[in-house]
Amino acid sequence: MRVIVGISGASGIIYGIRLLEALKNVHVETHLIMSEWAEKILALETDFDLSYIHSLAVSRYDLRDMTSTVASGSFLNAGMIVAPCSMKSLAGIANGYSQNLLERVADVTIKEGRKLVLVPRETPLSAIHLENMLKLARMGVVIAPPMPAFYINPKQVCELVDHHVGKIMDQFGFSNVLVKRWQEEPVPMTTSEV
Repeated sequence: MRVIVGISGASGIIYGIRLLEALKNVHVETHLIMSEWAEKILALETDFDLSYIHSLAVSRYDLRDMTSTVASGSFLNAGMIVAPCSMKSLAGIANGYSQNLLERVADVTIKEGRKLVLVPRETPLSAIHLENMLKLARMGVVIAPPMPAFYINPKQVCELVDHHVGKIMDQFGFSNVLVKRWQEEPVPMTTSEV
């Protein structure tokens, strides 16, 4: 299985990193496109260095290289995930602007009818953001903002990140143990928990 991972310049780069780690653990071949702002955010939000991120992918591509193999519909793959996805990248994708390789590959993913999952990171959302997301959702793009799943009783932030990464992997049917599945029988809440 082969998938393209885009990491754009939004806060929440840990989602892209954990996704690459998790996909590598289940032997999914990943092809990485990172924006320049993503590289800056990597230094601001984490202790990871760029060489580590690159080591998680089978191949990586320069954001400016529109001649990359991944820019063509003939590059066979299961689809693309952009995590995190900035509102700028989302707008470019929604409007077919394709000003860089990340947006071009997302455009190709849509035109080829392959799965595209976007993990938008912004709050609050403006009407422009919502309209762009709705436009993409109507095309079949999965909009998967990182919403915390408190039913998993998280003790650390990494549990919330892993859970969401597992939900992204579920979209492709990739095996994972990151998602704590909802219980068959709901646990009764006490009055003090309500």
